[in-house]
Amino acid sequence: SNFHGVAPTATSTLRVYQFRHDRRSATRYDAHRRCGSEVADRGGAFKVLEWRIDDRPVDYEAAVAQMEGRASAVRAGRASQLVWLLEHPPLYTAGTSADPSELLAPGRFPVHATGRGGRYTYHGPGQRIAYVVLDLKARGSDVRAFVRDLEEWLIRTLASFGLVGERRDGRVGIWVVRDGRERKIAALGVRIRRWVTLHGVALNVEPDLEHFGGIVPCGIGGFGVTSLAAEGITASMAEVDAALMAAFTEVFGGRVSEHQAAQACTATGRGNPSVPGRDR
Repeated sequence: SNFHGVAPTATSTLRVYQFRHDRRSATRYDAHRRCGSEVADRGGAFKVLEWRIDDRPVDYEAAVAQMEGRASAVRAGRASQLVWLLEHPPLYTAGTSADPSELLAPGRFPVHATGRGGRYTYHGPGQRIAYVVLDLKARGSDVRAFVRDLEEWLIRTLASFGLVGERRDGRVGIWVVRDGRERKIAALGVRIRRWVTLHGVALNVEPDLEHFGGIVPCGIGGFGVTSLAAEGITASMAEVDAALMAAFTEVFGGRVSEHQAAQACTATGRGNPSVPGRDR
């Protein structure tokens, strides 16, 4: 699937939601807040899921290291599953099928090789990335169903803003149609390691769309990219996060109250590896 030196650590705002109290991860961050919500496994049992939200762009290599460490801990039964919502500073990532000829501006932004499937993609401020670390064994070990659920998650999130997102055969991602033209608004790219998921999705909220011009996005030429803002939708990142959280519980199964989510959204903390001076 297509989806897509550590920078100095700086103070950053965190909002962390967690499905049930989990003492084992209580010292992972300097400050955070949890609310009681859960995600259902295939058998209908509810398991702990943590939501983490970073409000400043996070260094890519540091984020991947944290994601992979969390996946190892989930696999070993030492940590809860995780959905991490964040942004990165401007960069390109090269998936396992990346074709060098599709990197049109090699010196424009840093290029990071990544273990996810797919080709080249862009990440940057104004794009909401969701890294999803789930135990797929608990969901029937069905990779295709997981990818389809990620697509449905994005489609329902867009629908909450009155926008119709669609799948296309042979073209990974979520697409919108305006004036007879199809444009990509969200990308997917996953890796499954010993039945724990890595990477996830990227939704264009209000990024600089011109930055996509340095690559052939996901190896798909002849089509444009778009964003919520470009489609005339004004939405804050916090509003997008709330929509993602609600749609996730619908698609993947779970429960979280609006009151609890609102409380968790006010939490602040520090301790994540972020890039200073990149506030939106």
